[in-house]
Amino acid sequence: MKKPENALSRRVLFAGAGTAGALAAVATMLPKATKTVESKTEAPAVPTKGGGYSVTEHVQHYYKTTRI
Repeated sequence: MKKPENALSRRVLFAGAGTAGALAAVATMLPKATKTVESKTEAPAVPTKGGGYSVTEHVQHYYKTTRI
């Protein structure tokens, strides 16, 4: 029994489906990659006699990660 020459094998079909899925994933990520968000937050004014310790979001995150 001969196979038709233009019949798709499972291997070719799954390879094509995988390629199409990868391309779809890349296509959904491209619009997000081109949008850059520029946040312009002004730094707090520096005190003339030193700033001392200030609790910032970064410091709070650090303390959360060091809890036992």
